[in-house]
Amino acid sequence: MCGLALTGTVAGLPPEPAGAETARTLAPGEEGSLLEECPPGRAARVSDPDAAVPEGGELTPQQAEDYDRRFREALVPLRGQEMQAPRNVPVVVHVISAEDGRGDVPQARVEDQIEVLNTAFSGGYGTDGADTGFRFELSETTRTVNDTWFTRFDEYRDTIRAELHRGGAGTLNVYTAQLGTGLLGYSSFPQDYEAAPDQDGVVLAHDTLPGGGRDGFDLGHTGTHEVGHWLGLFHTFQNGCASPGDYVDDTPYEREAASGCPVGRDSCPRKKGDDPVTNFMNYSDDGCMTHFTEGQARRIVEHWAAFRS
Repeated sequence: MCGLALTGTVAGLPPEPAGAETARTLAPGEEGSLLEECPPGRAARVSDPDAAVPEGGELTPQQAEDYDRRFREALVPLRGQEMQAPRNVPVVVHVISAEDGRGDVPQARVEDQIEVLNTAFSGGYGTDGADTGFRFELSETTRTVNDTWFTRFDEYRDTIRAELHRGGAGTLNVYTAQLGTGLLGYSSFPQDYEAAPDQDGVVLAHDTLPGGGRDGFDLGHTGTHEVGHWLGLFHTFQNGCASPGDYVDDTPYEREAASGCPVGRDSCPRKKGDDPVTNFMNYSDDGCMTHFTEGQARRIVEHWAAFRS
């Protein structure tokens, strides 16, 4: 049930028709339950949405449904309480580099990444951007020189994160390394913190931080995108044109990820609105991204109260 799905469609099958639901019934003799929890997911950002997403790097509709169910259950005891964004989220950046100096991100660029996060989450990149209330403060930068960890991060990620992780559920851990061709970054989700606290955090290709030289992706918005996942948001193209989309009411449906900056694209014509190409939770180039919506802002505040406060 939780096999890899690309941009809301199952690989090898045609897209769901507009308005189709993602749930299905079990075939006769098929074992398992549609209600069983899917394994922990990680939401990746890639530079080419037409290329294969790394295994486990995209949520299936069932995984997204499971995360949303756990989210709604966690909100039940919080009913009637005022929910607010934290004043400042402490950030620990773990810079992993090679012995020859590759990936040794200068401190100035680390600080620039924090500034990008604060501008993005305050709505400072466009007139249509919501101020989410979230602000980020760099509390520590660790530096590790290890050729194997730098070039093969994904292979050793569990060990690396277990050894380097700092703080609790409310501390954002960011790891930078070389992630290979096409992969820009990925993140854990808040629902998984309790089960694996030392694996919580965001992983970024070192050249996606501001000034890193990654063509089309060096303004720091891979960080913005992945922190959005860390706070509970799905991709804008989650579930494609099928309900419930990305589970946010004010982000229009989108059949598949955007590439470049195709403003005015409408890949779900039976649904209201053009594709959310400039939303931070898309795959558009960094220079195209401008905002989170008010609905996304509410959702991350609620996720914070449910899992990270």
